[in-house]
Amino acid sequence: MKKFALFLIPFLLLSAQNSAVAENNDPKQLKASIIIDDFGGGTGGVRDFLEGAVPITAAVMPFTENSREHAEWAHKNGIEVIVHLPMQPKKGKRSWLGPKPITVDLSPKEVKKRVEEALKSVPHAVGMNNHMGSLAVEDEDIVRAIVEVAKEKKLYIIDSGTSPKSKFPIIAKEMNVPILKRDVFLDDISSANHVRKQMNRLAKITEFSGKGIAIGHVGVTGKVCSVGVFQSMEEFEKRNIKIVPASQLFSTKLTEQYLVP
Repeated sequence: MKKFALFLIPFLLLSAQNSAVAENNDPKQLKASIIIDDFGGGTGGVRDFLEGAVPITAAVMPFTENSREHAEWAHKNGIEVIVHLPMQPKKGKRSWLGPKPITVDLSPKEVKKRVEEALKSVPHAVGMNNHMGSLAVEDEDIVRAIVEVAKEKKLYIIDSGTSPKSKFPIIAKEMNVPILKRDVFLDDISSANHVRKQMNRLAKITEFSGKGIAIGHVGVTGKVCSVGVFQSMEEFEKRNIKIVPASQLFSTKLTEQYLVP
């Protein structure tokens, strides 16, 4: 029995080494998210994205005629839903924001109220990102009120990157609320070829950092955006980049800590 045990030890050590080598040789799964803004408002590309095979993340404008319908449609098809929170920009028409936007003249109490109402308007939302907001995201009191609601409701935040002076990263980290920032805009030029180029940028960023986030839109650019995104999927598969809901980009440890009651 003793001889058999001595014979077995080298075999077990070799097996363990082989397992470790195999584990180390497993390619790391690169992950990217494609957030599509303006559901609830725009119509172009809505069906393409909500019925398509790409697991986008649907950012739904609150307080619109189609807010609930689009959120329910997305959820039914297994697509992650977030609130596309309208926030005051430095330039642009107020009408672009829709009803009950977050503006810098509001008190923190009113900001919280509007965010909570927006969440009720968009069922199944697990996070939020900002619609426009280059002015409002620089206001610490406004942003803190939004992040406090996100913490209470256990939502993640995606900073859409409309201002380099956004207070979202600092305040969210201070309050231990999961946050990531947009890397690429897909359809800032309305062309399927441009969207493909931007998708290639997303792929390069993801390969460099292990994850990446792109934002596109339904509505005016919705059709070209959907065409460019769908045409890029074969290239993403070749590069071993998986498109996932935005929530899957956060570290498991942070997500568990945040979600466990």
